[in-house]
Amino acid sequence: MQAHPQPLSPSRAQASIGELLRAWRQRRRLSQLDLAGDADVSTRHLSYLETGRAQPSREMVLRLAERLEVPLRERNGLLTAAGYAPLYRERPLDDPELQAARDAVSRVLDGMAPFPALAVDRHWQLVAHNAAVPMLMAAASPALLKAPLNVLRLSLHPEGLAPRIANYAQWRAHLIARLAQQVAISADPVLQDLLHELRDYPAPPPLHNPSPHPDIGAVVVPLQLITEHGLLSFFSTTTIFGTPVDITLSELAIESFFPADAATAQTLRRLGDGQPAAPAA
Repeated sequence: MQAHPQPLSPSRAQASIGELLRAWRQRRRLSQLDLAGDADVSTRHLSYLETGRAQPSREMVLRLAERLEVPLRERNGLLTAAGYAPLYRERPLDDPELQAARDAVSRVLDGMAPFPALAVDRHWQLVAHNAAVPMLMAAASPALLKAPLNVLRLSLHPEGLAPRIANYAQWRAHLIARLAQQVAISADPVLQDLLHELRDYPAPPPLHNPSPHPDIGAVVVPLQLITEHGLLSFFSTTTIFGTPVDITLSELAIESFFPADAATAQTLRRLGDGQPAAPAA
């Protein structure tokens, strides 16, 4: 079932801590009884917090935010609304204190070669990639490749990768559903706008005889991309930092694309070795 998340209301910049807690609880589709049980507080006390009749302690704000799975960025907003200092820092990715994390990302990306892998931020903007990624983007409009490069926009835009995706309808449905889930979880207005934008893109003209590789759709949703080297078929995985306490790291994700068939693996290995790819079958 497709999610249709409601915006947090009133404006988060003006809302009280009680209003924000109630909005997040409703977004998670939890009753006061459900949340009170999860957080080990009385339903009456939770009701008082939401209506402003009681003020939560700092520890209570963090406990409720944890149970509600509120993103770190928004947990700072809850703390501020309750009159407390933000807890989670947001460093730029090039901050010296994040050197170990940057090294870890680089190792993962480089370790995927010759298969494509890239890192994106919370809004799906490209942060880093390995040497296999540019080949996949080569036929896209230069305007879409300018920084900040949005990976979802590049994928589904009519002047991006869309005309070369052999299973476009299937891949589009997968990306739209994934983005809708992110919107539901994060309440991020930028992602909400991106979701509306992507839904409005027209479908590319149907491809003629794309000769798809064996279907793996019963296991995962593949990305089947027509390139100058033939049809390449991938399945993707997502890697995130397990226990981040920095906002930037909590919002960073690595998307890795593994070959979904032997032909794709062979082609990418040949290209990675600097050899011409074998003619497409």
